[in-house]
Amino acid sequence: MSTNPASTTLRDVSGLDNRPPRLSESALIMIDFQNTYRTGVMSLEGAEEALTAAARLLERARAAGTPVVHVIHDGGENTPYDIRAHIGSISDEVAPADGEPVVVKQFPNAFHATGLEKTLGGLGFGPDGGKDLVLAGFMTHMCISFTAEGAFHRGYRPTVVAEATATRSLTAPDGTVLPAAALQAAALTTVTDVFGLVVPTADTLLA
Repeated sequence: MSTNPASTTLRDVSGLDNRPPRLSESALIMIDFQNTYRTGVMSLEGAEEALTAAARLLERARAAGTPVVHVIHDGGENTPYDIRAHIGSISDEVAPADGEPVVVKQFPNAFHATGLEKTLGGLGFGPDGGKDLVLAGFMTHMCISFTAEGAFHRGYRPTVVAEATATRSLTAPDGTVLPAAALQAAALTTVTDVFGLVVPTADTLLA
Protein backbone atom coordinates (compact mmCIF):
# COMPACT_ATOMS: atom_id res chain seq x y z
CA MET A 1 0.00 0.00 0.00
CA SER A 2 1.31 3.43 -0.93
CA THR A 3 2.06 5.78 1.97
CA ASN A 4 2.44 8.85 -0.23
CA PRO A 5 0.11 11.67 0.85
CA ALA A 6 -2.48 12.95 -1.59
CA SER A 7 -1.33 15.93 -3.60
CA THR A 8 -3.05 19.31 -3.55
CA THR A 9 -5.97 19.57 -5.95
CA LEU A 10 -6.00 21.97 -8.86
CA ARG A 11 -9.10 23.50 -7.28
CA ASP A 12 -7.12 24.42 -4.19
CA VAL A 13 -4.21 25.75 -6.23
CA SER A 14 -6.63 27.90 -8.22
CA GLY A 15 -8.50 29.13 -5.14
CA LEU A 16 -11.86 27.78 -6.31
CA ASP A 17 -14.82 27.66 -3.94
CA ASN A 18 -15.28 24.24 -2.34
CA ARG A 19 -18.45 24.97 -0.40
CA PRO A 20 -21.38 22.71 -1.38
CA PRO A 21 -24.30 24.63 -2.89
CA ARG A 22 -27.83 24.83 -1.55
CA LEU A 23 -30.46 22.99 -3.54
CA SER A 24 -32.74 26.03 -3.57
CA GLU A 25 -29.97 28.08 -5.22
CA SER A 26 -29.06 25.44 -7.82
CA ALA A 27 -30.42 23.79 -10.94
CA LEU A 28 -30.62 19.99 -10.91
CA ILE A 29 -29.57 18.15 -14.05
CA MET A 30 -30.72 14.52 -14.21
CA ILE A 31 -28.53 12.81 -16.79
CA ASP A 32 -29.41 9.63 -18.69
CA PHE A 33 -31.55 7.91 -16.09
CA GLN A 34 -32.68 5.59 -18.87
CA ASN A 35 -33.82 1.98 -18.67
CA THR A 36 -30.77 1.32 -20.85
CA TYR A 37 -28.64 1.03 -17.73
CA ARG A 38 -30.89 -1.23 -15.69
CA THR A 39 -30.77 -4.36 -17.83
CA GLY A 40 -28.98 -5.91 -20.77
CA VAL A 41 -25.62 -5.15 -22.31
CA MET A 42 -25.26 -1.71 -20.69
CA SER A 43 -26.50 -2.58 -17.18
CA LEU A 44 -24.52 -0.84 -14.44
CA GLU A 45 -23.36 -2.07 -11.06
CA GLY A 46 -25.36 -0.24 -8.42
CA ALA A 47 -27.85 1.19 -10.89
CA GLU A 48 -30.90 0.41 -8.76
CA GLU A 49 -29.37 1.91 -5.63
CA ALA A 50 -28.33 5.00 -7.58
CA LEU A 51 -31.82 5.32 -9.01
CA THR A 52 -33.34 5.17 -5.53
CA ALA A 53 -30.96 7.90 -4.38
CA ALA A 54 -31.76 9.95 -7.47
CA ALA A 55 -35.49 9.73 -6.79
CA ARG A 56 -34.87 11.03 -3.27
CA LEU A 57 -32.69 13.84 -4.63
CA LEU A 58 -35.35 14.74 -7.17
CA GLU A 59 -38.05 14.82 -4.50
CA ARG A 60 -35.96 17.12 -2.30
CA ALA A 61 -35.14 19.39 -5.22
CA ARG A 62 -38.76 19.78 -6.22
CA ALA A 63 -39.73 20.53 -2.64
CA ALA A 64 -37.02 23.22 -2.51
CA GLY A 65 -38.25 24.83 -5.73
CA THR A 66 -35.09 23.83 -7.58
CA PRO A 67 -35.37 23.98 -11.39
CA VAL A 68 -34.97 20.48 -12.85
CA VAL A 69 -33.66 19.63 -16.31
CA HIS A 70 -33.66 16.06 -17.61
CA VAL A 71 -31.09 14.94 -20.17
CA ILE A 72 -31.56 11.84 -22.30
CA HIS A 73 -29.15 10.19 -24.75
CA ASP A 74 -30.47 9.31 -28.21
CA GLY A 75 -28.39 6.61 -29.88
CA GLY A 76 -30.85 5.92 -32.67
CA GLU A 77 -33.29 3.15 -33.43
CA ASN A 78 -32.47 -0.45 -32.59
CA THR A 79 -29.85 0.52 -29.99
CA PRO A 80 -29.97 0.43 -26.18
CA TYR A 81 -30.33 4.23 -26.43
CA ASP A 82 -33.43 4.28 -28.60
CA ILE A 83 -35.51 6.95 -26.87
CA ARG A 84 -38.54 5.90 -28.90
CA ALA A 85 -38.53 2.51 -27.16
CA HIS A 86 -38.95 1.48 -23.53
CA ILE A 87 -35.26 0.55 -23.24
CA GLY A 88 -34.16 4.12 -23.93
CA SER A 89 -36.86 5.88 -21.95
CA ILE A 90 -36.33 7.69 -18.66
CA SER A 91 -37.05 5.35 -15.75
CA ASP A 92 -40.45 5.86 -14.15
CA GLU A 93 -38.95 6.54 -10.72
CA VAL A 94 -37.43 9.80 -11.95
CA ALA A 95 -39.73 10.65 -14.85
CA PRO A 96 -40.05 14.35 -15.71
CA ALA A 97 -42.92 16.23 -14.12
CA ASP A 98 -45.08 18.57 -16.17
CA GLY A 99 -43.06 21.61 -17.14
CA GLU A 100 -39.63 20.08 -16.51
CA PRO A 101 -37.61 20.37 -19.74
CA VAL A 102 -36.00 17.36 -21.41
CA VAL A 103 -32.80 17.91 -23.41
CA VAL A 104 -31.77 15.29 -25.97
CA LYS A 105 -28.06 14.72 -26.52
CA GLN A 106 -25.87 12.54 -28.70
CA PHE A 107 -22.50 13.07 -27.02
CA PRO A 108 -21.18 12.43 -23.48
CA ASN A 109 -21.00 16.16 -22.72
CA ALA A 110 -24.63 17.20 -22.29
CA PHE A 111 -23.74 20.75 -23.35
CA HIS A 112 -22.27 19.72 -26.72
CA ALA A 113 -24.59 20.33 -29.69
CA THR A 114 -27.68 20.60 -27.46
CA GLY A 115 -29.91 23.32 -26.09
CA LEU A 116 -28.91 22.68 -22.48
CA GLU A 117 -27.12 26.00 -21.98
CA LYS A 118 -30.04 27.92 -23.49
CA THR A 119 -32.48 25.97 -21.33
CA LEU A 120 -30.50 26.77 -18.19
CA GLY A 121 -30.35 30.41 -19.22
CA GLY A 122 -34.11 30.48 -19.45
CA LEU A 123 -34.24 29.19 -15.88
CA GLY A 124 -31.93 31.93 -14.63
CA PHE A 125 -28.64 30.03 -14.73
CA GLY A 126 -25.82 31.33 -16.87
CA PRO A 127 -23.50 34.33 -17.33
CA ASP A 128 -25.89 36.73 -15.63
CA GLY A 129 -27.57 34.31 -13.23
CA GLY A 130 -27.00 31.33 -10.99
CA LYS A 131 -23.84 29.26 -11.33
CA ASP A 132 -24.53 26.17 -9.22
CA LEU A 133 -25.55 22.99 -11.02
CA VAL A 134 -26.20 19.69 -9.24
CA LEU A 135 -25.54 16.63 -11.42
CA ALA A 136 -26.79 13.08 -11.03
CA GLY A 137 -27.03 10.19 -13.46
CA PHE A 138 -25.29 7.62 -15.60
CA MET A 139 -22.49 6.79 -16.36
CA THR A 140 -20.10 8.31 -13.85
CA HIS A 141 -16.94 7.94 -15.93
CA MET A 142 -18.63 9.11 -19.10
CA CYS A 143 -21.58 11.53 -19.24
CA ILE A 144 -21.33 12.71 -15.64
CA SER A 145 -17.61 13.47 -15.89
CA PHE A 146 -17.81 15.08 -19.32
CA THR A 147 -20.87 17.15 -18.43
CA ALA A 148 -19.16 18.38 -15.26
CA GLU A 149 -16.19 19.40 -17.40
CA GLY A 150 -18.47 21.08 -19.92
CA ALA A 151 -20.24 22.98 -17.16
CA PHE A 152 -16.92 24.12 -15.66
CA HIS A 153 -15.67 25.44 -18.98
CA ARG A 154 -18.87 27.45 -19.38
CA GLY A 155 -18.50 29.18 -16.03
CA TYR A 156 -20.86 27.03 -13.98
CA ARG A 157 -20.04 25.42 -10.64
CA PRO A 158 -21.06 21.75 -10.92
CA THR A 159 -21.59 19.43 -7.96
CA VAL A 160 -22.01 15.67 -8.44
CA VAL A 161 -24.10 13.62 -6.00
CA ALA A 162 -22.04 10.43 -5.78
CA GLU A 163 -24.73 8.05 -4.53
CA ALA A 164 -26.94 9.03 -7.47
CA THR A 165 -24.38 7.87 -10.05
CA ALA A 166 -23.11 4.49 -11.21
CA THR A 167 -20.85 2.88 -13.78
CA ARG A 168 -19.67 -0.56 -14.94
CA SER A 169 -16.50 -2.65 -15.01
CA LEU A 170 -14.28 -2.14 -18.04
CA THR A 171 -11.20 -3.79 -19.52
CA ALA A 172 -8.11 -1.64 -19.01
CA PRO A 173 -5.51 -1.12 -21.78
CA ASP A 174 -3.26 -3.75 -20.16
CA GLY A 175 -6.02 -6.34 -20.43
CA THR A 176 -6.96 -6.44 -16.77
CA VAL A 177 -10.51 -5.78 -15.65
CA LEU A 178 -11.03 -2.50 -13.83
CA PRO A 179 -13.86 -3.05 -11.33
CA ALA A 180 -16.79 -0.69 -11.43
CA ALA A 181 -16.03 0.52 -7.90
CA ALA A 182 -12.50 1.50 -8.91
CA LEU A 183 -13.69 3.27 -12.05
CA GLN A 184 -16.39 5.04 -10.02
CA ALA A 185 -13.83 6.31 -7.53
CA ALA A 186 -11.42 7.39 -10.27
CA ALA A 187 -14.12 9.26 -12.19
CA LEU A 188 -15.37 11.12 -9.13
CA THR A 189 -11.81 11.94 -8.08
CA THR A 190 -11.11 13.37 -11.53
CA VAL A 191 -14.08 15.69 -11.13
CA THR A 192 -12.90 16.90 -7.72
CA ASP A 193 -9.41 17.75 -8.92
CA VAL A 194 -10.68 20.77 -10.84
CA PHE A 195 -14.06 20.54 -12.59
CA GLY A 196 -16.40 20.50 -9.61
CA LEU A 197 -17.42 19.23 -6.22
CA VAL A 198 -18.60 15.76 -5.22
CA VAL A 199 -20.91 15.20 -2.27
CA PRO A 200 -21.60 11.67 -1.00
CA THR A 201 -25.39 11.76 -0.67
CA ALA A 202 -28.45 13.75 -1.63
CA ASP A 203 -28.98 14.60 2.02
CA THR A 204 -25.58 16.34 2.14
CA LEU A 205 -27.03 19.30 0.25
CA LEU A 206 -29.00 21.75 2.35
CA ALA A 207 -32.33 22.82 0.91
